Amino acid sequence: MTKLHSSLGPNPRLVRMFMVEKGLEEGKDFERIHYDIISGENRKDAEYNRRNPQGTLPMLELGEGTALTESWPICEYLEEVHPQPNLFGETATERAEVRKWARLFDQEIVVPMTMGFRATGGRPMFEPRMSVVSESAGSELTDMANGKWRQFDALLGDKNHFALGRFTFADLIVFCFANFGFTVGWKLPEGTDNLGRFIETHNQRESAAIWQQSE
Repeated sequence: MTKLHSSLGPNPRLVRMFMVEKGLEEGKDFERIHYDIISGENRKDAEYNRRNPQGTLPMLELGEGTALTESWPICEYLEEVHPQPNLFGETATERAEVRKWARLFDQEIVVPMTMGFRATGGRPMFEPRMSVVSESAGSELTDMANGKWRQFDALLGDKNHFALGRFTFADLIVFCFANFGFTVGWKLPEGTDNLGRFIETHNQRESAAIWQQSE
C-alpha cells in the first residue's frame, strides 16, 4: 500500500488536504505514518533518512518502493494517477495558469515567510537543526512576506479563487500556508480583508478539517 510519511506543518498538511480533495481515504487508499518533528523524530530515523537524505516531510512511498519528496511534486503525481476531480487544470493553458499562481506564491511569500519564522519565533527549534539567518534579517524577511501578502490580497480582489474560477492547487497552497501561520501565532497583515474572506470560505471545505486536528 502507498504510505504517506507525514507530520505537523504546512507541507504535510497540504498533501493531506490534496488527498482528501481527491477522495483518497486514509487506511483504504494509503497508510499514514506520523513523525514528531518537534522532537526531531524524522531526522533520528536511520531508515527514513536513507530513503530521504534531507530528512524532510512529507514523503510519499509507493508500493513498488519509489520515494517521492516535496509537497508540490507529490501533488502533481497524485493528480496524474487520480485525475478527477481536477486540481491543476484540464488543458495545458489551465495548468500553466495554476502553476503560475503557485510559483509566484511559493517564491514571493513561502520562502521569505518560512525563513523569517525560522530566524525569529521558530529559532529555538530550527537553529540547532539548520542554518538560519540573523534575527534582524528574519524580521526583514517577515516584513517582505507581509508586503507580498498584501499584493496577493489585491490580486484576489472580490474573488474566492486565484485561478480558473474554481478551487485549484493555487488556492490550496495559499490556504495551507496561511493556516500554518495561524498555528504559530501569525496573523494576516493589515489590509488583507480579501484573503481573510478567502480563508474563511475555504475553511468550510471538508478537507480543511485537517487544520483542526491535533498532531
